[in-house]
Amino acid sequence: MSRIEEFEKARPLLLSIAHRMLSSARQAEAAVHQAWLHYEASPEQPVSGRAFLTTALTDICLDALRRAHARQDRLARSAQLPPRREGDAAPGAAALSLLQQLGPTERAVFILREVLHCTPAQTAAIVGCPEAACHRTAATAPRAGDGMTVPSWPRRIIGADHIARVFATIVPALDHVGVTLAPQQVGDHPGAVFRDRHGTVLSTLAFDVRDGRIQTIHWATGPHLTTDTPAQT
Repeated sequence: MSRIEEFEKARPLLLSIAHRMLSSARQAEAAVHQAWLHYEASPEQPVSGRAFLTTALTDICLDALRRAHARQDRLARSAQLPPRREGDAAPGAAALSLLQQLGPTERAVFILREVLHCTPAQTAAIVGCPEAACHRTAATAPRAGDGMTVPSWPRRIIGADHIARVFATIVPALDHVGVTLAPQQVGDHPGAVFRDRHGTVLSTLAFDVRDGRIQTIHWATGPHLTTDTPAQT
């Protein structure tokens, strides 16, 4: 099957995913076209054209959401936000600041351990280095932040711009070690799934969609995770 045939076969699914994420038929068409251009320009034939296209499309849609919210200044005003608990102010800011100071491998190790809650052995297998080396890599994180202690990952992140920043930081770092994010049904919800290079599910995201827009992302992590596992907010 040629690339154009694979693309046309996957096109209805791609349009559905893009429209669900962007809530705009015009933007969905543009995102799908961009995904095709990425696929057409790929120097090597991917093992799965469908997987390549859905992954590329997800990255394109997430980037479009990030740019749109930055451009239109759609950050929710503090008066419109739910009451914040201690530790929810500037959600994830300290952790994101640290991540941006780390090298690619250190960043991936931090995300696997602190965000996806992978075990040390699982993290080492994904990164492709001995467990002891991964432990040393993780131990450098505080020094990389110029003496700061390793911040805990927040349980709740509020605001479309903050969420877009999280995905813009996490997805490329995980891609560096072969972890992909692809759209997939999660339980009864549309969503997305993080998988390692062997196809093992590392984390699931289920979307609550109202009026064509994502309102809440329920993120589940932990061992023995499947796409049927109920996700937590």
